[in-house]
Amino acid sequence: MNSPESTDGSSPDNSPLGVAMIGYAFMGKAHSNAWRNVASHFDVPAFEQKVLVGRDAGQVAEAARKYGWAETATDWRSVLDRDDIHIVDICAPGWMHAEIAIAALEAGKHVLVEKPLANTLAEAEAMADAARSARERGVQSMIGFNYRRVPALALARELIAEGRLGTIRHVRAAYLQDWLVDADSPMTWRLNKETAGSGALGDIASHAIDQVMFLLGGTVTEVSGRLHTFVSSRPGADGPEEVTVDDAAWATLTLDTGTIASVEVSRMATGQKNSLKLEIYGDKGSLLFDLESINELGFLDATVPVREQGFRRILVNEPEHPYMAAWWPQGHVIGWEHTFTHEIRDFLAAIGGGTPPSPSFEEGLAVQRVLAAIEESANAKSSIIQISTSPVPVTEGA
Repeated sequence: MNSPESTDGSSPDNSPLGVAMIGYAFMGKAHSNAWRNVASHFDVPAFEQKVLVGRDAGQVAEAARKYGWAETATDWRSVLDRDDIHIVDICAPGWMHAEIAIAALEAGKHVLVEKPLANTLAEAEAMADAARSARERGVQSMIGFNYRRVPALALARELIAEGRLGTIRHVRAAYLQDWLVDADSPMTWRLNKETAGSGALGDIASHAIDQVMFLLGGTVTEVSGRLHTFVSSRPGADGPEEVTVDDAAWATLTLDTGTIASVEVSRMATGQKNSLKLEIYGDKGSLLFDLESINELGFLDATVPVREQGFRRILVNEPEHPYMAAWWPQGHVIGWEHTFTHEIRDFLAAIGGGTPPSPSFEEGLAVQRVLAAIEESANAKSSIIQISTSPVPVTEGA
């Protein structure tokens, strides 16, 4: 096992932090873009894109050339033995998260892992335990809920924390996609429970649930849920294969704040490409957000006279808005890929400052408990499931 990093998060000899990324497909491309660009816009500790890891030597070499990685490897274990690797970014499928993350933390590497934290609650608990132990040695970890880094949603959280909405009564969260609408779309690892853990539930409901807890600063205490698979078989390499995960999920969540949240997710919503819609209703105001209009936030101030009330559109592009001072002049919009740049920026800042980043593995575990409760409720004909757990401390992001 390598010795842990220095207490300020830098490499032992103050050389640039060496980064290894595991996985080079969809999320690997998004994360690589962020690593490649973050230092151009934000003041972050020096780092180097050292090595990209993937199982196919030829494909990972081509990806490394395109995405700016200096070298490649086909065995993730090999990078954990290297003294020049200080950060491990895990973009591999969920069934690999626990093994890689725990081994990396034990080897003294800072770890960033894509959501959801793991495929099972037991794996998530083991990862959170490993993260707590590593933190005592100055080794940091974070889960990649990138939508926390949407400036409009970060602004929404500020407005809620400032009391602009008053008491939050109820929330509607809907994350809708349509990439599985065609019943002849081929089978993939995302449709197999052994590799994906769950379907729309873990893939996109995890984002919606994290946003509910992030924006409100609350903990989910009880859940009622339903899962459904609309297409039970998909074309595979050797003929039809059974789909063993959900295509859509619905849930009602009760928070310790008294807020009730409804969550709906689907990968079968024809015409919806990547729409995360959030509606937050308080006694003094309301907020509206849609990911497909990522730079906009709708805000209604119910404290003004009724004759002046109405939702107003805030274009979240001002230097005073979260993250935006690093980008373009007012009115010049940013996109989905920028959320990952903000995520990498915050992770590096936490490492450089020696402070635990957010969302932590414990926060990822809190989401995992809700996902597990929804699945348990669905299996029990939508019975209400209590979630007994102590509140998860949230570390303020930069």
